[in-house]
Amino acid sequence: MKISINRLKDYIPFNQSTEEIADLLTAGGLEVEGITTYESVKGSLKGIVVGEVMSCEPHPNADKLRLTTVDLGDEVVPIVCGAPNVAKGQKVPVAKVGATLYPSSGEPFVIKKAKIRGEVSLGMICAEDELGLGEGHEGILVLDTALPNGSPVGQLFDIKEVDVLEIGLTPNRADAASHLGVARDLKALLNKELVLKGVESFAVDNEDKIIQVNVADNKDCPRYAGLTLSNVKVAPSPKWLQDYLKAIGLEPINNVVDATNYILHDLGQPLHAFDADKIQGGEIHVKRMPAGTKFVTLDGKERSLSGEELMICDKQEGLCIAGTLGGQESGVSSQTSTIFLESACFGMDVVRRGAQFHGIKTDASFRFERGTDPNMPVFALKMAAMLIKDLSGAVISSPITDIYPEPIADFEIPVSYRHINRLIGKEIGNEKIKQILQSLEIKVTNETELGFVAIVKPYRVDVTREADIIEEILRIYGFEAIPLKENYQADFLAEHPAKDANKLQYRVSEMLAGIGYSEMVTNSLSKSSYAEKAAFLAPEKDVLILNKLSEDLGVLRQSLVFTGLEVLAHNINRRQKDLKLFEFGSVYAKATEGYEEGKMLSIFLTGNASHENWMHTVKPVAFTDLYAVVEGLLTKLNLSQPEVNVIESSPFSFGLNLIINKQSIGTIGLLSPEICKLADVKQEVYFAELDWNRLNKLAKSQGKFQEISKFPEVRRDLSLVIDQEVTFDQIRQMATKVGGKLLKRINVFDMYKGDKLEEGKKAYAMSFYLQDNQQTLTDKVIDKTMSKLMHTFEKNAGALIRK
Repeated sequence: MKISINRLKDYIPFNQSTEEIADLLTAGGLEVEGITTYESVKGSLKGIVVGEVMSCEPHPNADKLRLTTVDLGDEVVPIVCGAPNVAKGQKVPVAKVGATLYPSSGEPFVIKKAKIRGEVSLGMICAEDELGLGEGHEGILVLDTALPNGSPVGQLFDIKEVDVLEIGLTPNRADAASHLGVARDLKALLNKELVLKGVESFAVDNEDKIIQVNVADNKDCPRYAGLTLSNVKVAPSPKWLQDYLKAIGLEPINNVVDATNYILHDLGQPLHAFDADKIQGGEIHVKRMPAGTKFVTLDGKERSLSGEELMICDKQEGLCIAGTLGGQESGVSSQTSTIFLESACFGMDVVRRGAQFHGIKTDASFRFERGTDPNMPVFALKMAAMLIKDLSGAVISSPITDIYPEPIADFEIPVSYRHINRLIGKEIGNEKIKQILQSLEIKVTNETELGFVAIVKPYRVDVTREADIIEEILRIYGFEAIPLKENYQADFLAEHPAKDANKLQYRVSEMLAGIGYSEMVTNSLSKSSYAEKAAFLAPEKDVLILNKLSEDLGVLRQSLVFTGLEVLAHNINRRQKDLKLFEFGSVYAKATEGYEEGKMLSIFLTGNASHENWMHTVKPVAFTDLYAVVEGLLTKLNLSQPEVNVIESSPFSFGLNLIINKQSIGTIGLLSPEICKLADVKQEVYFAELDWNRLNKLAKSQGKFQEISKFPEVRRDLSLVIDQEVTFDQIRQMATKVGGKLLKRINVFDMYKGDKLEEGKKAYAMSFYLQDNQQTLTDKVIDKTMSKLMHTFEKNAGALIRK
């Protein structure tokens, strides 16, 4: 939301700088996200001065150029000019060397010292379009002025420079969605009086054009006001109004529409102007229309009504979607001479539902959805009518119709002084509390020693409880005025910190990027042929695209494997063969009823483990490289290491199914050559696909921490000959169960398969690290623990221990 500093000064006279006002509003809860300066003429003609042409001669080397000398007050400079109308004695606008010009069309440019056809030129005599003042380019702009030479040209034109605040309005602060609303806050923050122009001069000129109004639903339209203006001359708005609208980001349209936009952004009350001659039967009806009724809005789109939205209608048809957008047929045009001006209060819910159903977002719906002031419609209507009358020469041709059968009452909120002091954390004094509330137009009644009753006007839709009143007091008093304490306590401590899925994803992405993996984002659309040729996918589960662009983009993917392999192929074909990639992406499948969507994390590893280097031999990546990454990822999510089941089917040549808490969290392994070939990848690829939704649920917000032991760690090594079917994970689980708290970690530092062992056997050289956090381990305890481990391996894994 954009707020003009100049307009704020009309409401609250102040001397503070724009930056100080921005800081003050931000501290008070209206966060100023930025400050810009609107210039009615880009650059404000800075560096452009009044010059007098002292001489004008033909250029010796160019027929269409003139050599001039121009008096700039403090100096006389030569300027080469190509304008046909330049002549001696003229007062002209001159851009001095170093000035920046912002032409009406094209890019800005800086005036530099130049040599044109052999003659020095120290400036530029400007045409109207070169200054950004218009489109004229027939010749230079000749000035009619008595200003001394060298005076800034900007003095001759009504150039506006306005500081504009960009406020990030929170949804609860509907009351501040206008210049008046921001000024109300500023009034309290500066402790000054608000200057609000009255409407005492409003008067009805005649009653020649009366429009009858009927409201069928007073719940969704608690108040509806309107009047008629005749003899309207629709024309462009005056410069002051156009500058105001442009400063806050609006394009001027005509004097009638601009007046309603002015009131909307000034007072926060949306209005709508109808061409009164197009209101059939001379009647306005606020009602609902049947579902399916066609209605063409101002943007030229034909819309089918839901039957739930509130409509402004005449005797025959719809004229406007209430609080949202007007109709094309009833809008104000250049031929309009009589208008019916509407100012109403519509229910938040009905406007929100209608705007969402039709996908419409307007300045009016923005305010009605959040809640407008039910006491403002008539005041704003009078202001708008008087403004349109001034701008267009119109006359007010009807008394004000104001249908308000059940006035909305002020909020009455009991407040306790004790609760104020408890929640704020400081006693700020009863008189200060009352002064702050009165500055916010909140009345204090029925005061006792214990508290009072606050009377809040209904435009403050966000202040309905005692806590809201206390918040209002605190934001005006100032959060920074509350001293910090050495010790803090809380009335409530959450038992389980909420998990943030985005933070978890960022944590994992950061980890993978830190170890050299690059993130990729691939298309969710894929080829149907993948599911037909890959045994691990089911063609009948493909989600087909009805309006597919091509066969290559004909279905939604069931797995991230093929879209990732296509990225690998693209890079490998461009001689980038050593790749570490990951992706968070969605997968889709048909279900028994409807469709299923899941989110997965894929990790790809291929090529060499490191780049070619004279210090060490290049070696290809291995399964353990990728498994170590997955282990680190699970640790990052504060999860235990998974159990594993061997996979020997598509899409892997060999792989593992990873299980935590008896749930599969994903798979990891070497992709089979047949799968890689489908995407034209001819080198080995290690691949992991993890169920990210399941990991999100399993992930723990906090890990376990313990004090670092003061006592030394002991290492013992064993050599085990075991069957090739026995996995390291099985050995690890056996050791963890037997070793208990003393066994801190296990490592395999060598493995052997060969002719020195029986067929079907392998040998592990393993190290076991033991440590007691309470005392130094004795040889007796160490030997006892190792004996238990060896007995377990011999009994449960059929291991032969080499001693």
